Amino acid sequence: MEGEATLFCLFPFNSYLLDMKIRAATEKDLEAINNIYNQVIPYEMSTADMVPFTMEERLQWYKAYDRSSYPVFVADTGDEMAGYFSFSPYRPRRMAMRYTAEISYFIDENYRGRGTGSALMEHAINKAPEYKFKTLIAILLAHNEASIRLLEKFGFREWGRMPGVADFNGKERDHLYYGIRLRMG
Repeated sequence: MEGEATLFCLFPFNSYLLDMKIRAATEKDLEAINNIYNQVIPYEMSTADMVPFTMEERLQWYKAYDRSSYPVFVADTGDEMAGYFSFSPYRPRRMAMRYTAEISYFIDENYRGRGTGSALMEHAINKAPEYKFKTLIAILLAHNEASIRLLEKFGFREWGRMPGVADFNGKERDHLYYGIRLRMG
């Protein structure tokens, strides 16, 4: 009909992203955070941890975290947790590094490849200046190609490589440092 437009999208649209809220994590989110983190351990791709975290260990992690300076954020769809990210101090107690934070992020297996990682990364980059971070660093395994693509999409670049330092029962993997300098103000 005249005057009507047909909407056309080249990329699949993930309607759950419209309802997803990225918010500060609470203690009530720890079970979901722990489940998401433990999902990735068997794949030897997203973490160098080789043993799943218990809920007691996750609670200790959360309570030891300085969330006022280094927050944890979750991607909440309303029904479940799609993923999370956290800022951590880079080289704690070394004051010259106080404006640099390590970013870690993990996506539930049911939400990978659907825009959740991009939504979390965009949120992280936008929130970083509120915590006075000038530089973000991601430390990852070199064979994690999805994470490399996500980081590069947001302007992170490889700043360092530690060859063969991660040993998964005889399979040695490189450890990468990716970083980005943020524009302040």
